[in-house]
Amino acid sequence: MSFLLHAPKAGIGLVVFVSLLLGGCAMTDYPDAPSTVERTVLEQYVIGPGDSLQVAVRNNPDLSTSVGVRPDGQITTPLVEDVQASGLTPTELARAMEEELSRYLRDPIVTVMVTGFSGPYDRQVRVIGQAAEPQALQYREDMTVMDVMIAVGGITDFAAGNRAVIARQEDGETEQYRVRLDDLINGGDISANVDMQPGDTLVIPERRF
Repeated sequence: MSFLLHAPKAGIGLVVFVSLLLGGCAMTDYPDAPSTVERTVLEQYVIGPGDSLQVAVRNNPDLSTSVGVRPDGQITTPLVEDVQASGLTPTELARAMEEELSRYLRDPIVTVMVTGFSGPYDRQVRVIGQAAEPQALQYREDMTVMDVMIAVGGITDFAAGNRAVIARQEDGETEQYRVRLDDLINGGDISANVDMQPGDTLVIPERRF
């Protein structure tokens, strides 16, 4: 099995590593993932492609709408086309919308609420391979691999859980760490529950028969 990682800033080395591991050809003598890592504090939510937004314009229900953030990071609403949303906080986007709408309205007041969360790519945790539901998750503060496993529904019957690997960007380099998912999920070994970081990719290979 081969795999191509479609994600911004994913280097060729990471793509090759993931492809080899899922194909059962990679070495597995990686160090165990550190049980704790430096805490990542997310002070404000930043909008990313794929997010769902509720844009409300006070006293103008015809201009209020639900909209998704396009892959290019922009949104389109009534009277306002192609406004950059990705990379902004909801408050920053509301102010940008007010500036655009001020061409047509006097002192518009806009509120932006995020109703569906994806977030920027560098704040996601991606899970690929033999997860029940492989997907990209929005990173949350203090997220652990157990949280990730709950979100993706665990691993499949074909997974080599104790050969799972976290690929993590550190100082511009891709580091790989072994994760003992079988021990955690099937054996209840809480010591196998390790911290995740924004931008991590959890790779779960297929068991060799």
